[in-house]
Amino acid sequence: MNDRESFNMITSFEKADHVPNYELGCWGQTWQRWIEEGMPADEQLYNNWFEGEPYFNLDRRDFAKINQGMIPAFEYEVIEENAETITARNTAGIVTKALKTGTVRGTRMSMDQYISFPVRDRQSFCELKKRYNPETPVRYPKWWDEQVRIWRDRDYPLCLLSNGTFGLYSQLRSWVGTEEISYLFYDDPAFVEEMIEFNTDFLLKLVEKALKDVKFDYFNFFEDFAGKGGPLISPDLFKKFLMPSYKRIIQRFSQAGIRHFWFDSDGDCEVLIPLLIESGITCLWPLEQASGMDPVRLRKKFGKEIAFAGGINKLELAKDRKSIDEELYSKIPPLIELGGYIPHLDHTFSPEISYDNFLYYLELKKKLLKSS
Repeated sequence: MNDRESFNMITSFEKADHVPNYELGCWGQTWQRWIEEGMPADEQLYNNWFEGEPYFNLDRRDFAKINQGMIPAFEYEVIEENAETITARNTAGIVTKALKTGTVRGTRMSMDQYISFPVRDRQSFCELKKRYNPETPVRYPKWWDEQVRIWRDRDYPLCLLSNGTFGLYSQLRSWVGTEEISYLFYDDPAFVEEMIEFNTDFLLKLVEKALKDVKFDYFNFFEDFAGKGGPLISPDLFKKFLMPSYKRIIQRFSQAGIRHFWFDSDGDCEVLIPLLIESGITCLWPLEQASGMDPVRLRKKFGKEIAFAGGINKLELAKDRKSIDEELYSKIPPLIELGGYIPHLDHTFSPEISYDNFLYYLELKKKLLKSS
């Protein structure tokens, strides 16, 4: 059984002869520490782990990298800079103040402070829409036709679009900001609906060629719309504003043969899981443990209505081997037995995790996946 077959079977709650071995990546600070602790200083090993990494026995998957961003993008502009911080407008038109101190490989030690966003009103949104022409030729890679030929004989799963690039709520947040969109749901719901409809239309027009050229295995919605205290959008608002477009997108993609629809959100979004299922979502990840998204408890609650990926507590990996044993043995064997589960860390590897603990984790996980 190849990796593509096992992916589709596991995420469909069917038995397979092996479970996919995935991880998300690590902080730049973590990478620096691991090199100091004996990891080969090979730049290739730091590349996108989502696509697999043979050195660490991470399984392969691929992503159709179609450009769905702004064309042209905003020009990067530094507004203010000192020894500790830099305030700049990024290519998405968002102005942030970022901490320079402690930055390694682009990974900052804290989140940026968000100052302003490109959409302020309907007029600015009308101007922004000009940057989202789905028929712009350069949105598809130059060697698209050759890539299509390669994908036809693949033995690994393929995702439509890159990971972490399309969402309904996340796009609203990127355009207007978290605080402003929270008000707009109530102050100007028609404007919110207009933005969501535009975003949905853009996506469907953009990928129509891809859907005709390739049979994809899954699609991922990137939202990140929850924190420890719960989601940033209520179930009622989710159902009114987002659910119709989720259903519309999933219906079209299902017609094109896509079977699995992943949903990426940190934080505690448990209250929205029934609505995700109703929308057509088939897998939720990465199940942040600091927010209480325990995959064992969620499996008992939701049964086989939705698959899960992630849920291994990164904080336990920063402790000792006994803690790693307890974390993995308590989750991987019972969840693999129940099906519909792909274990990996609940986010990227943080700098508190030693290289030795990382290697021990990988080896133990590999052992448990083989024995399950």
